[in-house]
Amino acid sequence: MADQPLLNTYGRLPIVFDHGHGPWLFDTDGQRYFDTFTGIAVCGLGHAHPAVAEAISRQAQRLLHCSNLFYTAEQQSLAKRLCELSGMDGAFFANSGAEANEAAIKLARLYGHQRNIKNPAIIVMERAFHGRTLATLTATGNRKVQAGFEPLVSGFVRAPYNDLAAIQSIANANPNVVAILLEPVQGEGGLSIASNEWLQGVRRICDEHRWLLMLDEVQTGNGRTGSYFAYQQTGVLPDVVTTAKGLGNGFPIGACLARGVAATTFQPGHHGSTFGGNPMACAAALAVLDVIERDNLIARARTLGARILGNLKSAFDGADYIRDIRGHGLMLGIELNEPCAELVPLAKMQGLLMNVTAEKVIRLLPALTLSDDEADYMVDQLVRVIKLYAGDDRMVPRPSIDA
Repeated sequence: MADQPLLNTYGRLPIVFDHGHGPWLFDTDGQRYFDTFTGIAVCGLGHAHPAVAEAISRQAQRLLHCSNLFYTAEQQSLAKRLCELSGMDGAFFANSGAEANEAAIKLARLYGHQRNIKNPAIIVMERAFHGRTLATLTATGNRKVQAGFEPLVSGFVRAPYNDLAAIQSIANANPNVVAILLEPVQGEGGLSIASNEWLQGVRRICDEHRWLLMLDEVQTGNGRTGSYFAYQQTGVLPDVVTTAKGLGNGFPIGACLARGVAATTFQPGHHGSTFGGNPMACAAALAVLDVIERDNLIARARTLGARILGNLKSAFDGADYIRDIRGHGLMLGIELNEPCAELVPLAKMQGLLMNVTAEKVIRLLPALTLSDDEADYMVDQLVRVIKLYAGDDRMVPRPSIDA
């Protein structure tokens, strides 16, 4: 794509998309592609869902934007529903996951200062990903994301994921810690899944030291893991939870939800957003919540995720080039023994859009609305492409499905 006017910030594939429908995207040449990661967990209802399109169209004719110096019915309704779903007491709306995480970081620092801690610190995890603003990329545990943007923001302490002893050691040594920020599943970090025992232990340590437990559910929220939020399967209730991505099904919206003392920490003037929670974004998100509830998509994520995981494990049984296959609802990873970024353009040539993270992990984030036939097609096509890439003689026939 020579002479394109965009800044060179992405390693884009040479495709120009024109429209989408369900799990399919169609380029300007009419070629269709099956989308296995839905804009990185954004279009959980698939592309161009009619209920979301209708809600956006209807709201656009009434009120697109209103300053947060006033109330709107749409924002009030969405905040109420998200609090009911999450067990939180209040919501702050932003435009993205990074902004929601920025709100959480600011909230934790303010909470620390209100406890007379001069230099409050937040424990974050190795291989985490929390965004690309200056504070959230510092919280991110990926040196490639941080390189070139020094000096980074101070006030973060790094710990290994799923290691309770490391967090206890920090607690014993660092009196400035006020919060822990972590992902229940590290999507960008290679689909590492937190154990229930670890999260429960982290909750206990937070309670002992009056720390805030802050969960980044930007990617895991909105039904993707088989509950509205992933923590709802762990027996743990956080003090702060952030979400975005699938909340608007493509319309930009993020939320920082809080309970207890965390919900009363911010006061007027402490934080804000011009566009966050505007009527258009909230109308889109309310439509998403309606569809998730109406179509029982949370339970569907559990059953469909189990189907996909089982089929993948069966297809690659005995394959020595596969290190692991794991999943949590409709958040799945196929880990190869070697870096496999070359799989992305190869899959594109076969009409399949896929994403590789942590160099070796094919990250699958399909639509919650997939039919069984569509899910089976995705698995069959993935298996075919991966076996082709690996030079596996046990090839499978080329799958077919009607769009």
